[in-house]
Amino acid sequence: MSDQVLENKPAIRTVRVLIQPTPRKIRVRFGGETVAESVKALIVHERGHLPVYYFPREDVRFDLLEPTDHSTHCPLKGDAAYWTIQAGGRVSENAVWSYPEAIPESKGLEGYIAFYWDRVDQWFEEEEEVFVHPRDPYKRIDFLPSTRHIRVELDGVTVAESRSPVISFETGQPVRYYLPESDVVSEYLLPSDTATRCPYKGIAAYHSVQIEGTEHKDLIWRYNEPIAAAKAIEGRLSFYNERVQIYVDGELEAVAKAERSVLDSIRLHIA
Repeated sequence: MSDQVLENKPAIRTVRVLIQPTPRKIRVRFGGETVAESVKALIVHERGHLPVYYFPREDVRFDLLEPTDHSTHCPLKGDAAYWTIQAGGRVSENAVWSYPEAIPESKGLEGYIAFYWDRVDQWFEEEEEVFVHPRDPYKRIDFLPSTRHIRVELDGVTVAESRSPVISFETGQPVRYYLPESDVVSEYLLPSDTATRCPYKGIAAYHSVQIEGTEHKDLIWRYNEPIAAAKAIEGRLSFYNERVQIYVDGELEAVAKAERSVLDSIRLHIA
């Protein structure tokens, strides 16, 4: 009887590539030119990868593109053809690709064009500039004020302690604690020139921490001018949980594993 039940179960396979339309207007700029702009773009999720925007061919400035002999093969999408961008007296080689004859799993990509995020100058969702990668529609971030007791320890020394954190709960990422600057021991802080960008928060500045002559490079970050959706953490300091010991209401926190793709953090199957 058990064998018969197993035989009658539908076949299940894990989704490796998820292709969906996005209602947002997406714009790409390079060399002072808008190279692509569309309200009919696709957002493509792939296990182990950040999401990628694909544009309909008709919404891409092919007068600014030059085809190249470069090609690559993806087992989940097929063979890719490439173009170089030439605009404003500048060149970005093999910055654009497409799958003219995608494999069956990814047929929805035929007729669409993608850009390497870091080989163009700017990306916009509607009129807001976006950094690093597309904002994932499956990712949620809540910035919640809290009265939980947060203590941060490094090399046996308490470097921060607060009862008024703003806690960041972000899909697929460790919980982060943003503390008032006054609750971080300033004598341990060193200036840093490092800056990073986050599509969900904006541009981050950094501090290093020095304990008894040992420097811990870029251990703390802050958003001095976050995007509107992240105003709750403006000017607050957050530590890399992975590099310090964080006690929450007296209990040592176990650090969660970060997930790169939404398909890695959710279980999505189809028959």
